[in-house]
Amino acid sequence: MYVSYIAQIINNLHGQYGAPLQPFVAGVNCSLWSIYAYFKKDRDWPVFWANFPGVFFSFATFITCFHF
Repeated sequence: MYVSYIAQIINNLHGQYGAPLQPFVAGVNCSLWSIYAYFKKDRDWPVFWANFPGVFFSFATFITCFHF
């Protein structure tokens, strides 16, 4: 699911900027789920690995949304 951010990252890098709020909130959500799954007493690896890539893709999309 979060691999779909690659197209938005490419658009952002080519000057067609998207809105930064949604990827930021998705990144926070993925971070919280990953932390929860990892630090749970019995680690929940499927939840961790499902959300871990979203941390990087979401925040990469968020950062590239800005006009630097």
